[in-house]
Amino acid sequence: MPKRSLFIAAYDVASPSRLRQVHRAVKAYATGGQKSVFEYFLAPLERRTLLAQARELINEREDRFALLRVEERAAPVLLGIATPAADPHFYYVG
Repeated sequence: MPKRSLFIAAYDVASPSRLRQVHRAVKAYATGGQKSVFEYFLAPLERRTLLAQARELINEREDRFALLRVEERAAPVLLGIATPAADPHFYYVG
């Protein structure tokens, strides 16, 4: 099984119809998050697939999409009821 890395994705989409499509596509891979920021544990192929889907859906002149790798050695700073991200044993994508 390929090693998965923790990523954070955030997006800002101008069109409501594109926003729904992007939200549906990126939420399929998410292990946590809220509204338009999500946490992902992605293998290299999953990362490429997610980026390809985002490229197809967004309008590069109006929308924004960021996928950021989280440094594994850095300890997370959690406030409120936040829980640390965990890589589950299996994923359901769909």
